[in-house]
Amino acid sequence: MLRSLMILCVMVAAILIATPVRAASDLNLVVILDNSGSMDQRMPGGGTRIAAAKQALLKVLDQTPPDAEVGVLLLNAGRNGRWLIPLGPLDKKAMAQSVRGLSAEGGTPLGETMKMAADALLELREKQCYGTYKMLIVSDGEATYPRVVEKYLPEIQARGILIDVIGVSMAQQHSLATRVATYRRADDPASLEQAISEVVLGESTSDAAGDAGESDFEVIAPIPNEMAAASLAALTRPQNVAVGEGDFTPPSAVASPATGQAMPAQQVQQPQPPNDRRGRGGLSFTTIIIAGIVLIFFLRIFASIGNR
Repeated sequence: MLRSLMILCVMVAAILIATPVRAASDLNLVVILDNSGSMDQRMPGGGTRIAAAKQALLKVLDQTPPDAEVGVLLLNAGRNGRWLIPLGPLDKKAMAQSVRGLSAEGGTPLGETMKMAADALLELREKQCYGTYKMLIVSDGEATYPRVVEKYLPEIQARGILIDVIGVSMAQQHSLATRVATYRRADDPASLEQAISEVVLGESTSDAAGDAGESDFEVIAPIPNEMAAASLAALTRPQNVAVGEGDFTPPSAVASPATGQAMPAQQVQQPQPPNDRRGRGGLSFTTIIIAGIVLIFFLRIFASIGNR
């Protein structure tokens, strides 16, 4: 009986890993585009910042996989409100028309816009439960109300949403530079296009364990039962509650991965993922790892039952 259960678990895990639940891409992305008045200033290399951002967005988004869920959210409402492109499968013809008609004027309400983007991503994750969920901020300045950013940033990151930031022709790094998944500078139109392309179209890279010939299951085999149970709980109860709702207490300090010493939460930098480590045509690498952890967890339960 125990042997049959173990074989069944291995077969289920193999199917989960090998079967593409979603073809080609698992990207779910909201681009927060700064369309404040300062984006009307010129960049080195010609053209205004907003013109360069529009050109880069059009070129990059036109190359996104057809099954990607992408939206573009403005800091200041345009003709049709804050959502220049609603989050969902891209209508590339309508996208081009919307982006070309964009102008720059207004302030930089970054914090409240981050909450809007995060809530949209969380609502989408509640429905489909898989994939990579990202927020890309393209801005040339600091938030008009920094305290609002400070209020929402920890909650957004705690919910597992990756935040990437591109600083457009900024004299110094954005205040979020050391606190997000990745930060890139873009001082001319070409570098802006390259930066957006790296975030949106970044290819997966092979990991060190794979290069060494060590399987993913061998890597996670030593994981304790308690950690496996916690991973199972996280898998079955994703934190998709809207930002600002529910109980949330930001950690006062966490251990530095380099020194092991406690460091203030506001100084913690989110680890940079190696281009999401996604495989084409299958589940994300993270999902595969979680599936392996769950498999090991159940195998150990069955083994303990069989030994009684």
